[in-house]
Amino acid sequence: MRRVLQPGEQVIVVTRPQPRMLIVPALIFIVVPALAAYACAWVLKGGPARLMPLIPKEWTPWLVAVCLALAAWVLLAYCLPRVIAWHATRYILTSQRLVTRYGMLRRRDEQVTLAAVRHVAIEQSLLQRLLRSGNISLETGYPAGMVVPDVPEVATFRNFMLDAIGELPQGEVFGADGMTDNPGEARPWETREGGRDER
Repeated sequence: MRRVLQPGEQVIVVTRPQPRMLIVPALIFIVVPALAAYACAWVLKGGPARLMPLIPKEWTPWLVAVCLALAAWVLLAYCLPRVIAWHATRYILTSQRLVTRYGMLRRRDEQVTLAAVRHVAIEQSLLQRLLRSGNISLETGYPAGMVVPDVPEVATFRNFMLDAIGELPQGEVFGADGMTDNPGEARPWETREGGRDER
């Protein structure tokens, strides 16, 4: 991130999504190998031959291989992609921008300049409230806003963002292509709490 910082820009927070998305993969990562080991032991003890007498003993290595292959497929096809997706997602708040990065091999970046933010909202489900995470919705005055999902310590992150917006110099927009300051419009640091500041 330091290589792409603009002059005078400082990194405030770098974080990843709340790791609750890893709860199910973690449980599967524990349960599936245990089930595979139990199935292999059952096969080696002649369980399939007792269940279906037509199955010859020569099939035992193949049945064990099938159990191991199924376990590996579940771990590699379900658990690993979710861990990689979580690890490759970053939320970067700087003194001028909010940058979200998704993906490792296929990268997708989204960013919004803090000077363009008109409203910051937090949305939380019951589970997110228990884990103190939430979704941050940003309104920029353009048709397409921005939603940052599962931000950990969402209230603190929002406060950092509002503080950074409040410290922006007036009359200047950083890194917003085609955007100019309009003195007749309310600035984001004047409207972030719902109205203009009293001067």
